Amino acid sequence: MKQKKTRVAIQGIKASFHEEAAFKFFGKDIETIECNSFKQTCESLENKESDFVIMAIENSIAGSLLPNYTLIREYNFAVVGEVYLPIQLHLMALPGVKFEDIKYATSHPIAIRQCVDFFDDFPHIQVIESNDTAACAKRIKEEQLTDTVAIANTLAAELYGLNIIERRIESNKKNYTRFLVLRKDKTEELQDINKASICFQVGNHVGALSKVLNIFAEQEVNLTKIQSMPVLGKRNEYYFYVDMEWNNMEQYDKAIRQTLKYTVNFNILGEYQKNDKV
Repeated sequence: MKQKKTRVAIQGIKASFHEEAAFKFFGKDIETIECNSFKQTCESLENKESDFVIMAIENSIAGSLLPNYTLIREYNFAVVGEVYLPIQLHLMALPGVKFEDIKYATSHPIAIRQCVDFFDDFPHIQVIESNDTAACAKRIKEEQLTDTVAIANTLAAELYGLNIIERRIESNKKNYTRFLVLRKDKTEELQDINKASICFQVGNHVGALSKVLNIFAEQEVNLTKIQSMPVLGKRNEYYFYVDMEWNNMEQYDKAIRQTLKYTVNFNILGEYQKNDKV
């Protein structure tokens, strides 16, 4: 009997950066489930139409994707891994199109933001935002657009038969995006756990957050990221999303137990093995 492929929901279409990140984490022998939005990827996982979601959570230039934190918390999915993907952006066009033929460039808003320095030098090119990098490449192929280029990755150029006419146009050559790998069920134990993502609230009084942060410092748990998000409709109330790493599991467990005394709505979003290779 043929083994069923792992189904991974991605925001965007095939050859998008989300699919590239999925390949990096799971390998290429997977089935990618294309979704139009991050919420749709969550619905796919919730309805068991996919086994995992791979979701961008931050970019080294554009910053955090704040709505995605809310999605992870509201769907109560488990974070089971992470992927750091170098973001290399290229200009691609139909075969035969020359740079001087270009009137329009199209891509996802975040990708465009990462290439502003390049387009400052070519003000005659009109930059148009779209919903997905790979979808822009696909549209050029399908509509045979000879005056338009897409900003996308090499996967998109290969899949849709486009020529790369300008490589590495991103402003920061060390740019990367961090993706989280999500699963519906939190029960399965992972090996070599040394990183966690948690979420909590604290009281609105002097030293409330400091008290919590000091607990982790005392237990030598390294906080690698702190992100605050307002609680919808409640003034001066915030969710704090925190990523942390440790060398000693017992110290981490002790820190978590102590933290529970000083927080409300505490939630371990996931415990997993860190993967900071870019």
